[in-house]
Amino acid sequence: MRLSAEEGGSQPVERIKKAQILDGTALKLLAIISMVFDHVGDIFFPRVLWPRMIGRLAMPIFSFCVAEGYTHTRDKRKYLLRMGVFALISEIPFDLAFDGSVGLSHQNIMLTFFLAILALMLFARIRGGKEPDAGKATFGRTVLGVLAVIAVAVLALLLRADYTVFAVIAVFLFYVLRHKHPLLRSGAGVAFLALTRTMGYYCATGLSFIPLALYNGKKGRGLKWLFYVFYPGHLLLLYLLHMVLAA
Repeated sequence: MRLSAEEGGSQPVERIKKAQILDGTALKLLAIISMVFDHVGDIFFPRVLWPRMIGRLAMPIFSFCVAEGYTHTRDKRKYLLRMGVFALISEIPFDLAFDGSVGLSHQNIMLTFFLAILALMLFARIRGGKEPDAGKATFGRTVLGVLAVIAVAVLALLLRADYTVFAVIAVFLFYVLRHKHPLLRSGAGVAFLALTRTMGYYCATGLSFIPLALYNGKKGRGLKWLFYVFYPGHLLLLYLLHMVLAA
């Protein structure tokens, strides 16, 4: 029995869909676990590479989740405000965990994601609120929108926010390609981070493509507040544990 061209062509698509077993909640949990490995390695075992390599999965996945969150949230201003509030809450635990004192030499990743969300809002506003694939926004507006994203990315660099330009651009790529083929969308964002951060243990960044390729587009149980609360909480706990062990 021979399959028609249409039937034969649909088989790879069906195989991909069956393999996509991770929802949004699973991605967030995977990113959190990866982040903990990274931070424990950085604080307690700075000369050991494998925890930091595991940690390279976190940034692409979190950037992807921020783009998804922005896409599906009903109130984008509240999303921006929520990220901004927790960026402020997280700054002191972040400074203490990695520097041992409070300062402005390096800002936490929630500030970077706050700026990334701001960049997406500016991009949409400049383009007149048009969808990236709608074809109704003018070329000039689209160029201005992209320039606004780049300007915010540079601001992240000037503020010394974690992952600076790279995270802002990655979130933008995951967002603007959201209607493209899932593998193209995931591949573009991961490739950007992998190719721009290639030194040392950052070479493991590309492995984040695997869980993103397994994303099924479903929200899952949500756990909206998990990352917001866990991020500053685990940093404070790691700082206190480090102080106890160093005493």
